[in-house]
Amino acid sequence: MELSQRLRKYLIMGSQNCERDPADILKEAIEGGITAFQFREKGPGSLQGEEKLALGKRLRELCRTHDVLFIVNDDSVLVDPLEADGIHVGQDDVDVQELRSLFPKKIIGLSISNEEELKGSAVDVVDYLGAGPMFATSTKVDAKEPVGVEWIKRVKFLYPGIPLVGIGGITVGNAREVMEVGADGVSAITAITAAKDVVRAVKLL
Repeated sequence: MELSQRLRKYLIMGSQNCERDPADILKEAIEGGITAFQFREKGPGSLQGEEKLALGKRLRELCRTHDVLFIVNDDSVLVDPLEADGIHVGQDDVDVQELRSLFPKKIIGLSISNEEELKGSAVDVVDYLGAGPMFATSTKVDAKEPVGVEWIKRVKFLYPGIPLVGIGGITVGNAREVMEVGADGVSAITAITAAKDVVRAVKLL
Protein backbone atom coordinates (compact mmCIF):
# COMPACT_ATOMS: atom_id res chain seq x y z
CA MET A 1 0.00 0.00 0.00
CA GLU A 2 1.29 3.47 -0.86
CA LEU A 3 2.12 5.88 1.96
CA SER A 4 -0.69 8.25 0.93
CA GLN A 5 -3.20 5.44 1.53
CA ARG A 6 -1.60 4.43 4.81
CA LEU A 7 -2.09 7.97 6.12
CA ARG A 8 -5.83 8.06 5.37
CA LYS A 9 -7.11 7.76 8.96
CA TYR A 10 -4.42 8.87 11.35
CA LEU A 11 -4.92 8.72 15.13
CA ILE A 12 -2.64 10.83 17.32
CA MET A 13 -2.73 9.94 21.01
CA GLY A 14 -0.98 9.66 24.35
CA SER A 15 -2.26 8.70 27.79
CA GLN A 16 -2.96 12.38 28.54
CA ASN A 17 -5.70 12.31 25.88
CA CYS A 18 -7.44 9.26 27.37
CA GLU A 19 -9.89 8.81 30.22
CA ARG A 20 -9.38 5.03 30.08
CA ASP A 21 -6.64 2.61 29.04
CA PRO A 22 -5.02 3.97 25.84
CA ALA A 23 -4.52 0.39 24.61
CA ASP A 24 -8.28 -0.21 24.73
CA ILE A 25 -8.93 2.97 22.75
CA LEU A 26 -6.26 2.02 20.21
CA LYS A 27 -7.78 -1.48 19.82
CA GLU A 28 -11.20 0.04 19.10
CA ALA A 29 -9.71 2.59 16.71
CA ILE A 30 -7.94 -0.20 14.83
CA GLU A 31 -11.23 -2.09 14.66
CA GLY A 32 -12.82 1.07 13.23
CA GLY A 33 -10.18 1.28 10.51
CA ILE A 34 -7.33 3.64 11.43
CA THR A 35 -4.41 3.22 9.06
CA ALA A 36 -1.74 5.12 11.03
CA PHE A 37 -1.04 5.89 14.68
CA GLN A 38 1.19 8.55 16.21
CA PHE A 39 2.38 8.05 19.78
CA ARG A 40 2.30 11.57 21.23
CA GLU A 41 3.00 11.30 24.95
CA LYS A 42 3.46 15.00 25.53
CA GLY A 43 2.07 17.90 27.56
CA PRO A 44 0.36 18.19 30.96
CA GLY A 45 -0.26 14.83 32.64
CA SER A 46 1.86 12.79 30.22
CA LEU A 47 4.04 9.87 31.31
CA GLN A 48 7.82 10.14 31.50
CA GLY A 49 10.81 7.82 31.34
CA GLU A 50 10.22 4.09 31.77
CA GLU A 51 6.43 4.47 32.04
CA LYS A 52 6.34 6.30 28.73
CA LEU A 53 8.48 3.65 27.07
CA ALA A 54 6.36 0.82 28.51
CA LEU A 55 3.13 2.36 27.16
CA GLY A 56 4.80 2.98 23.80
CA LYS A 57 5.77 -0.70 23.58
CA ARG A 58 2.20 -1.86 24.32
CA LEU A 59 0.78 0.43 21.65
CA ARG A 60 3.54 -0.46 19.21
CA GLU A 61 2.73 -4.15 19.52
CA LEU A 62 -0.95 -3.53 18.74
CA CYS A 63 -0.01 -1.58 15.62
CA ARG A 64 2.43 -4.25 14.50
CA THR A 65 -0.15 -7.01 14.94
CA HIS A 66 -2.72 -5.15 12.85
CA ASP A 67 -0.35 -3.63 10.25
CA VAL A 68 -1.03 -0.04 11.32
CA LEU A 69 1.74 2.49 10.69
CA PHE A 70 3.42 3.45 13.99
CA ILE A 71 4.93 6.94 14.18
CA VAL A 72 6.46 8.67 17.20
CA ASN A 73 5.95 12.36 17.82
CA ASP A 74 9.05 14.52 18.02
CA ASP A 75 10.93 12.24 20.45
CA SER A 76 13.76 10.80 18.34
CA VAL A 77 15.16 8.76 21.27
CA LEU A 78 12.01 6.59 21.11
CA VAL A 79 12.36 5.67 17.43
CA ASP A 80 14.78 2.77 17.90
CA PRO A 81 13.53 1.26 21.20
CA LEU A 82 9.95 1.29 19.90
CA GLU A 83 11.02 0.10 16.43
CA ALA A 84 8.85 2.88 15.03
CA ASP A 85 8.04 3.11 11.33
CA GLY A 86 8.77 6.82 11.48
CA ILE A 87 8.78 10.13 13.32
CA HIS A 88 6.70 13.30 13.00
CA VAL A 89 8.09 16.70 13.96
CA GLY A 90 6.93 20.30 14.12
CA GLN A 91 8.76 23.45 13.14
CA ASP A 92 10.40 23.87 16.55
CA ASP A 93 11.60 20.28 16.87
CA VAL A 94 14.68 18.52 15.46
CA ASP A 95 15.65 19.64 11.96
CA VAL A 96 14.37 17.21 9.33
CA GLN A 97 17.73 17.05 7.53
CA GLU A 98 19.36 15.96 10.77
CA LEU A 99 16.58 13.40 11.27
CA ARG A 100 17.09 12.06 7.75
CA SER A 101 20.77 11.47 8.43
CA LEU A 102 19.89 9.70 11.71
CA PHE A 103 17.06 7.63 10.20
CA PRO A 104 17.72 7.19 6.48
CA LYS A 105 15.03 4.51 6.06
CA LYS A 106 12.31 5.78 8.40
CA ILE A 107 9.20 7.74 7.43
CA ILE A 108 9.54 11.42 8.36
CA GLY A 109 6.54 13.73 8.66
CA LEU A 110 6.64 17.52 9.12
CA SER A 111 3.96 19.98 10.24
CA ILE A 112 3.56 23.08 8.08
CA SER A 113 1.18 25.93 8.87
CA ASN A 114 2.12 28.81 6.55
CA GLU A 115 4.06 29.84 3.42
CA GLU A 116 7.06 31.01 5.41
CA GLU A 117 7.44 27.61 7.10
CA LEU A 118 6.96 25.85 3.79
CA LYS A 119 9.67 27.91 2.09
CA GLY A 120 12.04 27.45 5.02
CA SER A 121 11.63 23.67 5.28
CA ALA A 122 13.59 20.92 3.57
CA VAL A 123 10.43 19.38 2.10
CA ASP A 124 12.53 17.26 -0.28
CA VAL A 125 13.81 15.10 2.62
CA VAL A 126 10.44 14.34 4.26
CA ASP A 127 7.93 11.65 3.31
CA TYR A 128 4.70 13.47 4.13
CA LEU A 129 3.42 16.83 5.38
CA GLY A 130 0.89 17.63 8.08
CA ALA A 131 -0.99 20.82 7.17
CA GLY A 132 -2.76 22.76 9.86
CA PRO A 133 -4.21 23.49 12.26
CA MET A 134 -7.24 23.16 9.98
CA PHE A 135 -9.67 24.33 12.63
CA ALA A 136 -9.52 25.58 16.23
CA THR A 137 -8.15 22.87 18.51
CA SER A 138 -8.13 22.49 22.28
CA THR A 139 -5.64 19.62 22.40
CA LYS A 140 -2.44 21.63 22.00
CA VAL A 141 -1.74 24.31 24.59
CA ASP A 142 0.44 26.26 22.13
CA ALA A 143 -1.68 25.67 19.01
CA LYS A 144 -1.34 28.19 16.18
CA GLU A 145 -4.20 30.08 14.55
CA PRO A 146 -6.40 27.86 12.35
CA VAL A 147 -5.43 28.04 8.67
CA GLY A 148 -8.52 26.43 7.15
CA VAL A 149 -8.87 24.07 4.21
CA GLU A 150 -7.51 26.59 1.68
CA TRP A 151 -4.06 25.74 3.06
CA ILE A 152 -4.49 22.13 1.89
CA LYS A 153 -5.19 23.38 -1.65
CA ARG A 154 -2.12 25.63 -1.57
CA VAL A 155 0.30 22.97 -0.32
CA LYS A 156 -1.09 20.43 -2.81
CA PHE A 157 -0.61 22.94 -5.61
CA LEU A 158 3.02 23.58 -4.64
CA TYR A 159 3.89 19.96 -3.79
CA PRO A 160 1.48 17.72 -5.68
CA GLY A 161 3.65 14.62 -5.25
CA ILE A 162 3.97 14.55 -1.46
CA PRO A 163 1.31 12.90 0.75
CA LEU A 164 -0.60 15.48 2.78
CA VAL A 165 -2.53 15.04 6.02
CA GLY A 166 -4.89 17.61 7.51
CA ILE A 167 -4.20 18.18 11.22
CA GLY A 168 -5.78 20.17 14.03
CA GLY A 169 -9.39 20.43 15.15
CA ILE A 170 -10.62 17.71 12.80
CA THR A 171 -13.92 16.08 13.74
CA VAL A 172 -16.36 13.62 12.24
CA GLY A 173 -18.33 16.68 11.08
CA ASN A 174 -15.56 18.46 9.15
CA ALA A 175 -13.23 15.65 7.98
CA ARG A 176 -14.98 15.32 4.62
CA GLU A 177 -14.35 19.02 3.91
CA VAL A 178 -10.59 18.44 4.37
CA MET A 179 -10.56 15.37 2.12
CA GLU A 180 -12.59 17.08 -0.60
CA VAL A 181 -9.95 19.79 -1.14
CA GLY A 182 -7.20 17.25 -1.77
CA ALA A 183 -5.83 15.90 1.52
CA ASP A 184 -4.67 12.28 1.43
CA GLY A 185 -5.73 11.78 5.03
CA VAL A 186 -7.02 13.34 8.22
CA SER A 187 -5.54 13.09 11.69
CA ALA A 188 -7.51 13.37 14.89
CA ILE A 189 -7.08 13.13 18.62
CA THR A 190 -10.22 13.85 20.65
CA ALA A 191 -12.60 13.12 17.76
CA ILE A 192 -11.53 9.52 18.41
CA THR A 193 -10.26 9.34 22.01
CA ALA A 194 -13.29 11.15 23.46
CA ALA A 195 -15.89 9.48 21.23
CA LYS A 196 -18.65 7.50 22.93
CA ASP A 197 -18.31 4.95 20.13
CA VAL A 198 -14.70 4.90 18.93
CA VAL A 199 -15.27 2.33 16.17
CA ARG A 200 -18.09 4.37 14.66
CA ALA A 201 -16.17 7.66 14.94
CA VAL A 202 -13.23 6.22 12.96
CA LYS A 203 -15.54 4.80 10.30
CA LEU A 204 -17.11 8.25 9.84
CA LEU A 205 -13.80 10.13 9.51
